[in-house]
Amino acid sequence: MELIVRLYNNVLYGMAIGAGITIFTAVTLIIIDVLMRITGFQPWIFVLTTVEYILLYFTMLAAPYLLRIKGHVFIDAVTQFFPPTVKMVVAKIVYTACIIACSIYCYQLVNLLTEAVQSGEIDMRSMEIPMWLLFVPMPLCFLMLIFEFLRYLLGFDDMYSQTLSERESV
Repeated sequence: MELIVRLYNNVLYGMAIGAGITIFTAVTLIIIDVLMRITGFQPWIFVLTTVEYILLYFTMLAAPYLLRIKGHVFIDAVTQFFPPTVKMVVAKIVYTACIIACSIYCYQLVNLLTEAVQSGEIDMRSMEIPMWLLFVPMPLCFLMLIFEFLRYLLGFDDMYSQTLSERESV
């Protein structure tokens, strides 16, 4: 079991590192594109499409890690005034709803990925990209989100355990 947890954590942190690399690449491409335009050179045709894909990959790769470190946006304006018992029950309901939603998304995205691979459809913009590349990170992201919400639901961690000042420092 310890090996599985270690492997899962390595995938989670690897996805976070991948998110950092992708967003750095996007910023670099945008800077190069702007500099090429300013200096009168013809900008690379693939930059816009590549940055669009990078933004999708960045979001999908970073989401599970952000959920782990509680760096995502969530609203606790109401729950902060609940007594601890009620707060725990509401939290369990929220975790369960999130697991159900992520499961539905994961299932549908696996279907879309499978369909895109089988159809061989091409996304034609400034360059041709296989459509399945659009869907590759999505099922993995939502599967990892399911596991993260399961961690909360099973009591390994609590999304509402941080104080407001701790959350603001993330």
